[in-house]
Amino acid sequence: MIRVGIVGGSGYTGGELLRLLLGHPEVEVTQATSESNIGKFYYQVHPHLRGRTQGRFIGRDALQECDVLILAQPHGEAQKNIHRYAALAQKIVDLSADFRLQDAATYREAYGHDHAAPEWLGKFVYGLPELYREQLRGANYASGVGCNATASNLALWALVKAGMVTPNQPIIVDAKVGSSEAGREPTDSSHHPARSGIVRPFALTGHRHEYEVRQTLANCGDFDVRLSITSVELIRGVSAAVHLTLQPGMADKDFWGPYRAAWNGQPFVRVVHEKSGLHRHPEPKLLAGTNYADVGWEYDPHSGRTVLLCAIDNLGKGAAGSAVQSMNLMCGFEETAGLTFGGIYP
Repeated sequence: MIRVGIVGGSGYTGGELLRLLLGHPEVEVTQATSESNIGKFYYQVHPHLRGRTQGRFIGRDALQECDVLILAQPHGEAQKNIHRYAALAQKIVDLSADFRLQDAATYREAYGHDHAAPEWLGKFVYGLPELYREQLRGANYASGVGCNATASNLALWALVKAGMVTPNQPIIVDAKVGSSEAGREPTDSSHHPARSGIVRPFALTGHRHEYEVRQTLANCGDFDVRLSITSVELIRGVSAAVHLTLQPGMADKDFWGPYRAAWNGQPFVRVVHEKSGLHRHPEPKLLAGTNYADVGWEYDPHSGRTVLLCAIDNLGKGAAGSAVQSMNLMCGFEETAGLTFGGIYP
């Protein structure tokens, strides 16, 4: 058993981390912080944990050494305290955006200010195991993943890897998201006007997660990815539809080959492309509470117009799930440990 601490355990992602880690066969959660809930039981903030734990929140100043620290704080906090956290744990997974981008100038452009610890940027592996699995094995530091970036990358990856997407065209990602993407207590840094638990429809063109998608795809070309985010009647979930134009005259088999090559053997990516039935395409509601990503496509052979699809739970595969999956690889555990919940239907 390894000792895991959570910094920022009272938010939605903190609660999701606690839910996953309390059922993890290789983990003991030894501490979780919340400055506004010091002394409270975890279940007093996260009622679904009642009966599963008697743990209480502590303050950051009371943190003790452990094997892994998972940071679930607002953007900007981890970079200010990374030296202290690194002295407490050999391995760190940071769910915020602080260490996702590898270049300080790109970070400044995306977030509008200088990074407080630019020398640490190159030390973190981007925490999307499907694309960075070998780099995560045995690593000491992993970044979080943006939920919209995760859905965009997984939607695009099979065809980008196969060379079917040309870099010289605009790629429009239309993402429909749930209100929990804003967090329990949304701030300006969330870049999301929705409020926790309350759906306030809005549309947002341009998003900081664009930088993550471009960085991830950079080895395959300079892709012009543009995100449009719309809040919908959903609490959990991201449904990404990537609009682009491909060569006309192709058939379904031309898509199945690249999708199978990219995703066969990946434990948490499923190809959903059915000819009939109610569930022909990826649906986020079917993925609530899971670490799965469902991907698929729709294609018009006459015009070449294409929609690449991905659905995830933004708190699962888009945050805490990928963090635990990354931790498993970093620590040499079975990659799926603690992550096998398959969702609920209907």
